[in-house]
Amino acid sequence: MKPVVIVGTGLSGYTTAREFRKHDHETPLVILSADDGTSYSKPMLSNSMARGKTPDALAQASAQAMAEELNAEIRTHTRVTELDAERRALALGDGSTLEAGRIVLGIGATQADPALEGDGVADVFAVNDLDAYAQVRESLGHARRVVLIGGGLIGCEFANDWVKAGYEVTVIEPLDYPLGRMLPPVAGESLRSALEQAGIRVLTGRAARAVERAGDGLIVIDDRGERHPADVAVRAIGLRPRTTLAERAGLRIHRAIVVDRALETSAPGIHALGDCAEVDGLWLPFILPINQCARALGRTLAGERTEVQYPVMTVIVKTPCCPVQLYPPPAGLAGEWQEVRVEGGVRSRFLDAAGRLRGFALTGAAVTEKAALAKEAPTYFENRAGIPPGE
Repeated sequence: MKPVVIVGTGLSGYTTAREFRKHDHETPLVILSADDGTSYSKPMLSNSMARGKTPDALAQASAQAMAEELNAEIRTHTRVTELDAERRALALGDGSTLEAGRIVLGIGATQADPALEGDGVADVFAVNDLDAYAQVRESLGHARRVVLIGGGLIGCEFANDWVKAGYEVTVIEPLDYPLGRMLPPVAGESLRSALEQAGIRVLTGRAARAVERAGDGLIVIDDRGERHPADVAVRAIGLRPRTTLAERAGLRIHRAIVVDRALETSAPGIHALGDCAEVDGLWLPFILPINQCARALGRTLAGERTEVQYPVMTVIVKTPCCPVQLYPPPAGLAGEWQEVRVEGGVRSRFLDAAGRLRGFALTGAAVTEKAALAKEAPTYFENRAGIPPGE
């Protein structure tokens, strides 16, 4: 019997394996990991410095322990060089070939790379996995000044965590306020104010253009020519789905690897989920959608084709100085934000032309209203299709 092969040992890969084993204990399962296969919670990387969490403390289980738990063969430090979609075969870095009954791509995304100049570019960190966290944590041990290039979700979370850990933190963000692609203006400004009150220097409306070495440190230069000294510089300008392997195999690619609601790609028997996948037109690189996808895919791999259902799932931003929860409206939808300052926060509701709630953003004390708004809003697939809830 050909095995189910899962490529990737992040949240997508390991959660799918667990869900599959709930329904099928016998089919051979092979999991391929480009690193050492350690199981850990990636979201914890952006709020662990202030709590003094070492990489070892964040590790939840070794590859060997996961192999025993999942009754699986886990091949560590193994790279997939080619995917033959027709044969469902994977060419591996050691020259061997692995044929599968079904293949799951849980290969995630990389941190987007800004176009920077200067001799210090190679010294800019991107914290996208446990190894990178270990490297930046070691560098921060000798640092005082940190510059974050990007004020999106990850940039804000790191900034809040690192200022709590005692560092001087500067955030350089090209948009008008932090989380500018996700939050409406009043909510965004409330987040900016809270970050600044926490001690973070938030520079918006400007972009990093160059990084130069300066002794043992760095100088980050923005597009106004202002120079920002740093002991450590980190880029956090968003994610780029890993699609090269799938694209070379002829799979359909849009923003990410295109899959239907059963998480199947344009090639039968090959599935994808997580940050590398666009599910029926939705790319949602967040934890709750991954868990929903893994539950559905576990059943499908066990022989019961199951389509994923997305309820109203809020994006939770881990900024304790100003908690944020949001449910983005569909891109390009005609409507308007209605924003109200409440005691200790901001309530923002996006209403379409018919006055129906299609998205919301809550900051500070207003996050307590999430449950009530979630009941009123359409689900993700309903929202995209323009169907009001309950119709």
